[in-house]
Amino acid sequence: MTELPPWRRPPRDHFPGVPAWGMPSTMAPRERLAVSQIGPVTRDWAWGGADGSGIRVCVLDSGVDATHPLVGGVDQAMDVVRGDDDDMVVVPVDPVDEAGHGTACASVIRLIAPRVSLTSVRVLGNGKHGTGSALLAGLGWAVDEGFDVINMSLSTAKEQFRGALSELTDRAYFRRCVIVASAHNMPVRSYPWPFASVISVASHDGPDPMTYYYNPAPPVEFYARGVRVRVAWPGGREILSTGNSLATPHMAAICALILSKHPTLTPFQLRSVLYLAAENVAEPQGGS
Repeated sequence: MTELPPWRRPPRDHFPGVPAWGMPSTMAPRERLAVSQIGPVTRDWAWGGADGSGIRVCVLDSGVDATHPLVGGVDQAMDVVRGDDDDMVVVPVDPVDEAGHGTACASVIRLIAPRVSLTSVRVLGNGKHGTGSALLAGLGWAVDEGFDVINMSLSTAKEQFRGALSELTDRAYFRRCVIVASAHNMPVRSYPWPFASVISVASHDGPDPMTYYYNPAPPVEFYARGVRVRVAWPGGREILSTGNSLATPHMAAICALILSKHPTLTPFQLRSVLYLAAENVAEPQGGS
């Protein structure tokens, strides 16, 4: 088993004589880190030739129908259930989806980044609704498992979960687990998409799955394709669907492509690459 990278290891013990959280640089050897340098960013530099290989993506949703040809299978399928002691626990299940929402998102990711490793974590029930405790448990499990990208085409409007979600998304950021979350389809306040530690997405109505835009007036950061998108649906079907939920896996898949090509990018570097390669920011090939 390869050693965990520094950002996935347990917190370092306090070193005597150095303030808390400090580094004893004069008394301990410094670890050499693999880094990705950012040069002039073009779309070809960002993801040209990448297919998502080596990147683990978690779809936190209603489950995924792994038998659908547009999904092409999943590596794990998990469910959040109530345990014997009344706590929420994450357990393996068959890769099914009675609601269809997670399957639709998974098919978008597979279309754009066909070689990613997909894991489904069901936090929604047979409809499109779930509990805040299930959402927290599922997200916490995904962060602990160290997924490279976590797709959250969902949110909660319940204020009592805001603090715990904020702490989880911050932990994900520092562990280099990139959370891509959809803005609510209605003009209501919900979470976690407005948090600065996540990449938030709303929809544009263009037809190109690789076209996305930077939003200079946050909290939503990016617009991706999300109107009349052909997606997988349970039972081997395909439907046209619209919503920020479908814009989110477009951005999650693009993140997976970039990380597949540049695996040591930090979350803030990835954000910079996404910004510089956005349709309304990127310079035309050859200059202005």
